[in-house]
Amino acid sequence: MTTLLTNARLIDPEAGSDTQGALVITQGRISATLPEGAPLPAAETVVDCNGKCLAPGIVDIGVKVCEPGERHKESYRSAGLAAAAGGVTTMVTRPDTLPAIDTPEVLEFVRRRANEAAPVNVLPMAALTKGREGREMTEIGFLLDAGAVAFTDCDNVVRDTKVFSRALTYARSCGALVIGHPQEPGLSAGAAATSGKFASLYGLPAVSPMAERMGLDRDIALIEMTGARYHADQITTRRALPALERARDNGLDITAGVSIHHLTLNEFDVSGYRTFFKVKPPLRSEEDRQAMIEALRNGLIDIISSMHTPQDEESKRRPFEDAASGAVALETLLPAAMRLHHSDGVDLPTLFRAMALNPARRLGLDCGRLAAGAPADLVLFDPNVPFVLDRATLRSKSRNTPFDGARLQGRVLTTWVAGQTVYRSA
Repeated sequence: MTTLLTNARLIDPEAGSDTQGALVITQGRISATLPEGAPLPAAETVVDCNGKCLAPGIVDIGVKVCEPGERHKESYRSAGLAAAAGGVTTMVTRPDTLPAIDTPEVLEFVRRRANEAAPVNVLPMAALTKGREGREMTEIGFLLDAGAVAFTDCDNVVRDTKVFSRALTYARSCGALVIGHPQEPGLSAGAAATSGKFASLYGLPAVSPMAERMGLDRDIALIEMTGARYHADQITTRRALPALERARDNGLDITAGVSIHHLTLNEFDVSGYRTFFKVKPPLRSEEDRQAMIEALRNGLIDIISSMHTPQDEESKRRPFEDAASGAVALETLLPAAMRLHHSDGVDLPTLFRAMALNPARRLGLDCGRLAAGAPADLVLFDPNVPFVLDRATLRSKSRNTPFDGARLQGRVLTTWVAGQTVYRSA
């Protein structure tokens, strides 16, 4: 079967281009991209994109799906439907479940459930240490063989430097990617806000931005010592950027990501003690947010992720200090990213470089591109259509979004995975 997508605005992050044209899908893969005015081949199915944007599907690193253990918060079925509606064609899932994904048996259960239930691609990460407790590393080689694409203890920072260095050394010998959470755990424990006048005014326990810098400095030293492949899941403060840049200049194999919430929100959004804005690390200053946007433009920050973290109403409807951290974002990732496009002047190829191409490259995947031969994992969207988000319409089981009632622009029209339609807007 051949599908022809015509009259499309092609967003190609690999070429850095935004042009009119057409795209041909054959047997689940892109067989050609055609410039405007080129002769169009015959096809069994022809889709007129009406001048809307056609881009590679989003590859989202750091999605929490609460199976096993907390299926009432999010299942692979509900997360997959939310991802498809948000233009996410590949979810890279976290191992911070109950129990943690730290053995080949649990990983096999997760892969089987994901393949049965989710309409999008699901790639699981595994824990770096057993139980994410930071005392004994997992069987990295066996977990790689079972399908783990990376190793992380998520926000449980490995405090024991010797344990972490051994895990990095073993991961290096296997060619495995380690994903860290750069924070000094003693300083950041119990923090609900970023230190400063605002946190003091609201009486919230706070953490200095230097905690991120200190955690990153330690990790960089260990990467230099072990030669491991490393990705920082979230860099959110401007003080951490010089250390990251020096590590790159020194040739270390390090990349960095940032969540969509830290790119589009700041510490003042917490006003009124709104717990849906409580995330980890806490929202930063406007100066930090602008620094992250500039780092995204110049390529120092490689990846934008949703850091999708479902929490039920009971854990969020509590005093701010006691409320659970995290927000759902699979469906809001793309419209929130359009804020960066419309308000901060970030062009669409740059955004999709960070949301599709770079995460795919970091994981060794061949998606995230519009090139011939790449999988036909695609999203068609209108970047300009305005709407007011109603969290009751979200497909996730948990609906703890900070964007409830927000005016957003950008709506997904159709999502394809391997050339098959997995979502089409009403």
